[in-house]
Amino acid sequence: MRLPDETEDPRLSINILPMIDVMFAILAFFILSSLFLTRAQGLPVDLPQAATSARQEQVDLTLTLTAAGDLYLNEKSVDLDKLPAEVKALLAPGQPALVTIRADQQTSHGQVVTVMDQLRTVEGLRLGISTQP
Repeated sequence: MRLPDETEDPRLSINILPMIDVMFAILAFFILSSLFLTRAQGLPVDLPQAATSARQEQVDLTLTLTAAGDLYLNEKSVDLDKLPAEVKALLAPGQPALVTIRADQQTSHGQVVTVMDQLRTVEGLRLGISTQP
């Protein structure tokens, strides 16, 4: 029978289970926090789909046309005849801008063309149409 020697060091071991728990907690935090990073612009409308749509990196102004025919410029209600003046008021003189039109799928084509015609009176303005990929 062997008696324990007082000079012997006890075996050291690393318990990795708490480290795994911490890693899973950090992973869960990043997954849940990334769900809140999405940003929706404008009012909720049912956008049409387009196979050739390309994502625009910079959107200066967003014009939303609802199915009921209401116009919203950056979530602020606006009349069609006052639309060019409202856009000019938001821009600095000579500043190039991009207006993204978010028209509901149920909005008539004629109304979208009328809005685009009003916006084309603003100097240096580019137009874009928002779709779902």
